[in-house]
Amino acid sequence: MKPAYYILVGISWVIWFLPFLLRGLGGKAGTNVKDRRALWGILLQGIGYALLWQGPFWLQSAESWRTALAIVFFLLASLLSWTGAQALGKHWRFQAALKADHQLVRSGPYRFLRHPIYTSMLCLLLGTGLVLTSWPLLACAIVIFLVGTEIRVHIEDGLLASRFGDDFQVYRKAVPAYIPLVR
Repeated sequence: MKPAYYILVGISWVIWFLPFLLRGLGGKAGTNVKDRRALWGILLQGIGYALLWQGPFWLQSAESWRTALAIVFFLLASLLSWTGAQALGKHWRFQAALKADHQLVRSGPYRFLRHPIYTSMLCLLLGTGLVLTSWPLLACAIVIFLVGTEIRVHIEDGLLASRFGDDFQVYRKAVPAYIPLVR
């Protein structure tokens, strides 16, 4: 495998992660509602990412169309992570939690997706998989990642619905969760 692929993946991951690092990793101060069941979703998402590195990626080179598509996914991932973290501001948390002063964020990418950071994570997975992974491993990684994401979306939507009631239900019906055009 060409070192350029490693550089592409490494730089993309750093750019994607940087807004969360700059904001802090979602401190616990003032959290009054938390649902630890979302940790199962985080675990499954992590397994999905880990699967991308299980094949002999160091022996293969991605076709140019796969690399070009990966770059598009990396750019989307970075755009959504930066704008999503910015829109969430102090409400961003690593795990499903609400603070007493939590607000329903509907600005930035939250106008189009309820969970744009999960969309960014999916784009990061797809970009990495296109460059490093065989189709069967990528398919398995996507399925496991999506199961983990669905767990997290279900739990977070439940927390938001319990706090914001009808206001959230209207938002939920109008805006897709994390895949555009899929409700």
